[in-house]
Amino acid sequence: MADPTPKKPADSVSIVSELMMPHQVNNLGHVFGGELLSMVDRAAAVAAMRHARCPTVTVSIDRVDFREPIYTGELVTCTARVNFVGRTSMEIGVRVEAENLLEGTKRHTNTCFLTFVAIDAKHRPCRVPPLNVSDPEDERRFHEGKRRREVREALDRELEARPG
Repeated sequence: MADPTPKKPADSVSIVSELMMPHQVNNLGHVFGGELLSMVDRAAAVAAMRHARCPTVTVSIDRVDFREPIYTGELVTCTARVNFVGRTSMEIGVRVEAENLLEGTKRHTNTCFLTFVAIDAKHRPCRVPPLNVSDPEDERRFHEGKRRREVREALDRELEARPG
């Protein structure tokens, strides 16, 4: 059973940074989407485990839009934090920025939302601590995460109800 003490989203923040090298890009010099998703997933996993204080698994990655390319030689930073928690699941938001180290410029290139589930020693879902959303920004993110979950669940029910 998880510690029932609510935890602040700031306590789960995780940052993963990596310099993009030639083997991580396509023939246009743009970083492969899979490279970026791997970084996003790792950053989110750390945030989820920090919150749950137990192993977690990725359940879904919700809509990834590549707003603009990331190039060879740029530093990619993925900042992850817990936005919403249910009984055993957590929504982790990840902000991706690319930095041109020579110019000192940064660009927000992606935002992703991932769902993780905490698991016990038998690989069964287990409870996670509640989220302390006393900060207005944390409360806004919590309600947005809850709404995204409701929309996903409604769509799942709608699609399951269709014949054939």
